Amino acid sequence: MVTTGEFGPLAGLRILDIATIIAAPFAGTLLADFGADVVKMELPGVGDGMRGFPPFKKGKSLWWKAANRGKQFGTLDLRKEEGAKLFLEMLPKFDVLLENFRPGTLDRWGLDRETLWKANPNLVILRVTAFGQYGPYINQPGFARIFEAMGGLTHITGDGDRPPVHTGYPISDAFGGVFGAMSILAALFRVKSNPDAGGEEIDLSLTEATFRLLDFLAIEYDQLGVVRERSGNKNQYSAPSDVYLTRDKRYVSLAGSTNTTFRNNATAVGRPELADDPRYSNNALRVQNGAELDSIFGAFIASHTLDEVLNAFAEAKGTIAPIYSVEQIFNDPQYQAREAITSVEDDDFGTVRLQNVVPKFTRNPGKIRWTAKGLGVDNGAIFKNLLGMGDEEIDACRERGII
Repeated sequence: MVTTGEFGPLAGLRILDIATIIAAPFAGTLLADFGADVVKMELPGVGDGMRGFPPFKKGKSLWWKAANRGKQFGTLDLRKEEGAKLFLEMLPKFDVLLENFRPGTLDRWGLDRETLWKANPNLVILRVTAFGQYGPYINQPGFARIFEAMGGLTHITGDGDRPPVHTGYPISDAFGGVFGAMSILAALFRVKSNPDAGGEEIDLSLTEATFRLLDFLAIEYDQLGVVRERSGNKNQYSAPSDVYLTRDKRYVSLAGSTNTTFRNNATAVGRPELADDPRYSNNALRVQNGAELDSIFGAFIASHTLDEVLNAFAEAKGTIAPIYSVEQIFNDPQYQAREAITSVEDDDFGTVRLQNVVPKFTRNPGKIRWTAKGLGVDNGAIFKNLLGMGDEEIDACRERGII
């Protein structure tokens, strides 16, 4: 097995990543952060389409470097018979396979589930698609905006009198990767506890993952017949709660649903008596009377600078926060104290700074080995260490377009 230095709680876990773009590869990246050895195999000469995602520096995708950090990079054409044969020879060396082809694609290449399990009976297979492995939509293409639109997220995002909006980042791909990593570990718990039980196939629909994240939407509609709509920045289950502009034109976000936090927030804006007003005595009543509260809190914030607002809320133990840009995150003392941004080795730029591993472990922490590398740069090590191939054999496969 290719090893990259043991560390973290997942040291020794071996993952073969043949997926592309964001969600499924991100699942592998999260596990690599905690010590799993992840080998990413891409199509020779083409590679993962994410290599072409902006932003770029000197022609190199910076997003790619972050999204696939900590992996080793090889190439293999599974569509060719010899490539599929090499792939099956590799599988016994791995615990997990990540793939996100459209349903049936691997089957057409002679790599159906039973063939994979014949090569490695204990293999955990994560299949990530837009709509899952069955159903009327299985052949439709999938992107984050599709999952967010059809998963219910976009419908509730934005202002009520304006069209729905997507976030500025493909968030459903990201939490799809989190679902993927979680499901892999759940499957591995059973496989490692009972090896005779065999492997597992995980069918992850990113549209369903998006819908699952919205938690109470289903039961609210089922039991109350309510179709939740957009409410802008106003919180539909807590008040006062909105985004406000300070006197010096800085945005802050206010939260707090408990009686204690409301009392503290009211004190911060110089109106402690609001906590004893019967109209605001509990969260449900505050939501009903949210317009009045919003006017009171908004007026205070609009008449003070950001520092004055933050100081007032800090003194009263209130719950408010400045809305940060990434520049402010880099300069924030809390992020700095936690080393939430860390320097990582990079082949092109020496070192770059990325988000650190989340969460932090006390006894056996994760770490970032390096940023994502160039296409096929680890082919020599991968094919020698996994399959015992020599340089001449590797070169011959390269010349035939197999790797």
